[in-house]
Amino acid sequence: MTTAGDIMHRGAQWIPAHETLDRAAQLMRELNVGALPISDENERLCGILTDRDIVVGCVAMGRDPARVTAGEMAQGTPRWIDSGADVGEVLQEMKGHQIRRLPVIEDKRLVGMISEADLAQHLTDEQLAAWVESVYATG
Repeated sequence: MTTAGDIMHRGAQWIPAHETLDRAAQLMRELNVGALPISDENERLCGILTDRDIVVGCVAMGRDPARVTAGEMAQGTPRWIDSGADVGEVLQEMKGHQIRRLPVIEDKRLVGMISEADLAQHLTDEQLAAWVESVYATG
């Protein structure tokens, strides 16, 4: 059985909710990623911040990224998967919520992220095609 832990990208890092968006952008550059999980004061997942969120939700609105925090940008209920979950559960979670990145949690701690690139490397062509169609399908 292939698990979330088998296909995830290790080394994912949180951005604390109190950190500013300019710091988040710097961290994204350092890690060469386009999204960061947001953690609350107890290091629990409270959202995901994307580079697009920073541009569209802050900069394009005329707000100062040095004054807006990651926590202010967190919206909705964050989705995640346990590291021991079967790849089928990973696909269902991503399909069901039409998300492209999924934090992987083990013992209540962030241990990795699953992205489209991770799926492309570990799924069969049929699994990948079905996932792409479901996530990118327009209503």
